[in-house]
Amino acid sequence: MKGSNNLSQHILPSSATMIGVCITALSIIKLARFNGLALWLGHLLALNSLVFLVSGVLSYAAMRSSGSTRLENYADAAFIFGLTLLSLCTVFMAVVIA
Repeated sequence: MKGSNNLSQHILPSSATMIGVCITALSIIKLARFNGLALWLGHLLALNSLVFLVSGVLSYAAMRSSGSTRLENYADAAFIFGLTLLSLCTVFMAVVIA
């Protein structure tokens, strides 16, 4: 499959970027010294960065194993799950900060 790795080539750098976004949001929460519900938000953001790490590793593995669409599909699913979780974190963050 010639075009199969095209998706993985987009997921890998995007996952790395999203890990940075999670770390930045986590740092903001820690520096602002929120407590209570914000502790849960910190844990959720840390978990979210691990989801993006899994997505990046799977996309890298898909690129290394010439045309593994199964790994690429798993990477895609993990990436979409990570985006969904990050969106929920931002809503939760807006509620906690407000």
